[in-house]
Amino acid sequence: MQLLPDPVRRLAAWCAVVLLVAGVVYVGIRLCAAFRTAVTPVLLALLGTALLGPLYRRLVKAKVNRSVAAGLTCVAVVAVVGGAVYIVVAALIDTGDQIVASLKDAAQGVADHFGAAGTSLDDLASNAKDLLTRFGGTAASNVISGVSIVGESIAMAVLALLLVFFFLRDSHKAAGLIRGIAPGQSGDTVEAMARRAFEAVEGFMRGTTVIALIDALCITVGLLVLDVPGAPGLGALVFVGAYIPYLGAFISGALAVLVALADRGFVIALWVLGVVLAVQVLEGHVLQPAIQSRTVQMHPAVVMVAITAGASVAGVLGMLLAVPLTAAASGVVHELRARYPEPAADSSDS
Repeated sequence: MQLLPDPVRRLAAWCAVVLLVAGVVYVGIRLCAAFRTAVTPVLLALLGTALLGPLYRRLVKAKVNRSVAAGLTCVAVVAVVGGAVYIVVAALIDTGDQIVASLKDAAQGVADHFGAAGTSLDDLASNAKDLLTRFGGTAASNVISGVSIVGESIAMAVLALLLVFFFLRDSHKAAGLIRGIAPGQSGDTVEAMARRAFEAVEGFMRGTTVIALIDALCITVGLLVLDVPGAPGLGALVFVGAYIPYLGAFISGALAVLVALADRGFVIALWVLGVVLAVQVLEGHVLQPAIQSRTVQMHPAVVMVAITAGASVAGVLGMLLAVPLTAAASGVVHELRARYPEPAADSSDS
């Protein structure tokens, strides 16, 4: 190594560090994938704890027993989530046929416009029937697989809810636990890193929920004013899609524009596009700075890369978890930079 120039040795050292970190991350991801039925409820419970923490702390400040406060918080989240799911599902059931019919009309209009250059919907339908006939023998196994996935999802949801209860009830013991497992004299640093990461996730979850609700209400009102069919269902999709930054808003907005184009014409579609863009401008320039000003701010490129990586690892669930986990990592990095600032350049050298 002494024969190599100093820049080459530094480059080799950095390459070794990058490979080591990449190997550790890869092994960690593989282990999480292997134990996903245990890891997923823990991550969801942490997100739920971050979102419900303020309500729990208010109950504790009101002299409510910690176990009772945690139980009431879990009951409240079950009621709120159950009600939200019911509203979303009911809206999609009531307006789903209208949305699908409008999208079919839009596709038919595109096919008619392009003529022979476009793909015939009749050909697509016949090909779909051929595929269903060819692979119809696997229907039973697919049903069994679907039932298994639903059962696994319900079990993970119940486990996540129980973990939320315990995380909330024993949250006051977290600092002592972290200090107990921290090696050597690093207890203060590890606790500060964990606290900063959790605060970043907490701020992200609260801010995203408020912004999603405002976006959904604004777009739903705009669609109702423009008499676009399926407005409640499209608004529900906007609310759910807001938890996947950028990509969710793009998909839900594109669906709203397509439905308006098919059912109400080009002019109304332009108005819907204007409403969607206005809501996005409101979110980017007013809501996010005002609501998430105290949380970790991440560059859009970092968010997009995180979403892509999460989708490649765990599909839709990975897309939902990618941004909060990235926010936590960003919080840890900010805490380390605050605790260990770079040494200032010596002015005597100049």
